[in-house]
Amino acid sequence: MKERPPFPVRLDFSSGGPTDRRSVPRYAGLSQSSGAKPLANPLSRGLGMDSSAVRASMVRKLAQQGVSDPLVLAAMQAIERHRFVDTALVNQAYEDTSLPIGLGQTISKPGVVSRMLELLRNGATGKLGRVLEIGTGCGYQAAVLSQLAREVYSIERLRGLHDKARDNLRHLALPNLHLLFGDGMVGYAKGAPYAAIIAAAGGEAVPQAWVDQLAMGGRLVAPVAAGAGSPGRQALVVIDRTPQGLRQTVLEAVHFVPLKSGVA
Repeated sequence: MKERPPFPVRLDFSSGGPTDRRSVPRYAGLSQSSGAKPLANPLSRGLGMDSSAVRASMVRKLAQQGVSDPLVLAAMQAIERHRFVDTALVNQAYEDTSLPIGLGQTISKPGVVSRMLELLRNGATGKLGRVLEIGTGCGYQAAVLSQLAREVYSIERLRGLHDKARDNLRHLALPNLHLLFGDGMVGYAKGAPYAAIIAAAGGEAVPQAWVDQLAMGGRLVAPVAAGAGSPGRQALVVIDRTPQGLRQTVLEAVHFVPLKSGVA
């Protein structure tokens, strides 16, 4: 049996950055002809930015960046990102940029969201089982996840954002999406084990609670901060629970809001 890696996971950037890519490759550089078909979209009405052509342009750019999972691309096409950002920023909704959503938090770039979801799915042919999202934020990624999993639990520690996400998602009426207010660092043991766990905030380590709540064969994708010698630097970490033990892979550098404990 392979030696179990130490947890919590910590990164060492002393050699210049994350380089361990043995298990999960970076974008494959595939063409945009991914064969993705839009999912049924319950939001095909009303606002100036809701044209499917606007989202289709975003999805083409994601495919050009190397996102090739047809279900991820279809989910990104189906969910209208402009409904999750402030009115003053709506014209930037489909640009590949993060945007403020209040309380010092942001909605991640479409490129980062789709990249992490593709890693989370890990080539699965159908939907994932039960998924835990740490950091609901404005609710956008939770909505996309609802298209990719049979059941989604999403937990948010900031009451203001939890309430905002509920408002943003109410008209979608997604029966498989459960929004929770609580401390994401402890996960949600009542829903465990999870086929997949994804985090939208980066701490100095992956909390042991997340690892404990991951099912056999499951995968965890999260940003992790560098050590004291590299302040402000983060990288994506993928953790797989296999019959041989836990396998961790460090991927590209990213930038997320800090992971914090407690509720506010």
